[in-house]
Amino acid sequence: MLLNSQEIGGTGSGKAEKDLKGLVFNIQRYSIHDGPGIRTTVFFKGCPLHCKWCSNPESISPQPEIMVREARCNGCRRCIEVCSSGALSLASTGLWLDREKCDLCFKCIDACWEDAIEVAGRYMSLDELIEECRRDEPFYRNSGGGVTVSGGEPLLQADFVLALLSRCKALGYSTALDTCGQVPWGVLDRALDIVDLVLFDIKHLDPDEHRDGTGVDNRLILSNLEKAMSSGKSRIWIRIPVIPGYNDSNEYIEKLAGKLNGMKAEKVSVLGYHEFGRPKYQSLGKAYQLSGRKPLGNIRINEIVEIFKSAGLDATAGY
Repeated sequence: MLLNSQEIGGTGSGKAEKDLKGLVFNIQRYSIHDGPGIRTTVFFKGCPLHCKWCSNPESISPQPEIMVREARCNGCRRCIEVCSSGALSLASTGLWLDREKCDLCFKCIDACWEDAIEVAGRYMSLDELIEECRRDEPFYRNSGGGVTVSGGEPLLQADFVLALLSRCKALGYSTALDTCGQVPWGVLDRALDIVDLVLFDIKHLDPDEHRDGTGVDNRLILSNLEKAMSSGKSRIWIRIPVIPGYNDSNEYIEKLAGKLNGMKAEKVSVLGYHEFGRPKYQSLGKAYQLSGRKPLGNIRINEIVEIFKSAGLDATAGY
């Protein structure tokens, strides 16, 4: 379900640009997989989907979160001493955070010298974020790169994100939006007027399978994709995370390839499942939901790429 725009500074907030704040959990420099050229990818917090395979679980909540890295804790207890809510303690397994008690005062983060406690998500102004992007301007100029907004779902913070993209556009930067598509069409349509490129994720064509994997069905997503492609406003590249036992069968891939060919998709990127983000779940006090599934491996990923190519699509692995 979509978040209320007022909760996260999204569309309809009515704030002046100088008052807008965006909740960012990562800024990735020298990114070469989020659009053409060398890019700065800004990751925004908050997502309407809850994908079981999500490699950035800290992106889902629309609020700042504390991440506890138990392996870094040396047991000094400084964080416990400054925690007025009594949320922190040392257990036999290491540092323990009672998230029900935690009031997000973040005093523990300043007290920890070992970086065992971190915050995922910080509020930034447009000026602050533009200044971060400008640091990479020489790379944009020399490579044809620019700024990509990602998440989470960046359009849940639509007012801030669209203002950021507009400023980047005015500076001459290439702009790209990485979206799951689960946003009101009016919001996505506004974005299409600004961005040069949309990286549009497709998890599954079947609404029930989509709900099982992500928590919501795909009716709005597929409707938005068709409208976006027919609008002709922006280039659109399709991204497909291939999950073992979920959407990796030849029969399904052939069906998807046929649909994308009919939509005249410009480019298809096949993204292989991995577990690189798995340690983050423990640091957030969450359970990883796909234990026991193994990555498909390069041979199988390349086979899937060939199925898309045989359907007449420009397909690549991992981009």
